[in-house]
Amino acid sequence: MGEPRGGVAARAAVIVLGAGACYCLWRLAAGGRRGPRAAGGAERGPSPDNSTPVSTHTMDADALQKLIYLLHATDDPLIQEQALITLGNSAAFSVNQDIIRNLGGLSVIGGMLSDCVPKVKEKALNALNNLSMNIKNQEEIQVYITQVCGNVESAPLNSDLQLAGLRLLTNMSVTSDYHPKMITSIPCLLHLLSEGTERTQIQVLKVLVNLSANPAMTRHLLRGQVPTLLLLLDNCTNRDILLRALVFAANLKKNVNNKDGTMDQYSESSIFFKLFGDSTAFAQKLASLLHHPDAEVKEQVVRILTQ
Repeated sequence: MGEPRGGVAARAAVIVLGAGACYCLWRLAAGGRRGPRAAGGAERGPSPDNSTPVSTHTMDADALQKLIYLLHATDDPLIQEQALITLGNSAAFSVNQDIIRNLGGLSVIGGMLSDCVPKVKEKALNALNNLSMNIKNQEEIQVYITQVCGNVESAPLNSDLQLAGLRLLTNMSVTSDYHPKMITSIPCLLHLLSEGTERTQIQVLKVLVNLSANPAMTRHLLRGQVPTLLLLLDNCTNRDILLRALVFAANLKKNVNNKDGTMDQYSESSIFFKLFGDSTAFAQKLASLLHHPDAEVKEQVVRILTQ
């Protein structure tokens, strides 16, 4: 009886990859030092917390091609996971982002989003997150946005898989080009804002801030429901959550003042009603936050009040 494909690939890895790339896989499995991360914008996703890069920027195109081949050829989850970590960490360097794209690596990594093993999907999302720091890569990665949104929605609440998906959506929403692909996931994002931990709330708000900066998304956001939205606008709220919630509200206020989305009908449980309908509670929250010790928080409060 023949040996399973994953077992063959595992034994062949040393031959196919060569000593250098396999050493990277071994170091990643054993734990290595943390390497540099590509610089990002104000609301880009952070580097995954669990990545442990070695000096993968020294890998040449040949080594990266062999890693991509291995990822495509094997069905062993452990090998897939380690190959994805290595590719993701190498993508923290801009030169490797172009090489991986030119070698067809984006579609191979994107194919891992359909894997049934959560850790493999998580590592694929982390790799795409690093690769999405490149505009040309975003043009190819955008075909997976709907699938990423589905992964975020179906993943266990506050899980590493869910956070990996949110980080990628953060990067993919920095420009408005791909916002329409995220419209159907707005109710999910707002649910996570209400139910998630602080870490999840911060990542969700990064996506919502990016979406709210686009006037074309205003009506879709204003229709949403977040029962706990006003509860976030409190002096006791985590500063990173509070500041982003205020930026989100300020962006929406600016768009409403410009008549974006104001002709629609909104329910009493909608974000529109909570912020701009019966706004007494919202006004009281803002008045209280004028005494917040953080200058940026007060700046956003003033921005809302003076628009």
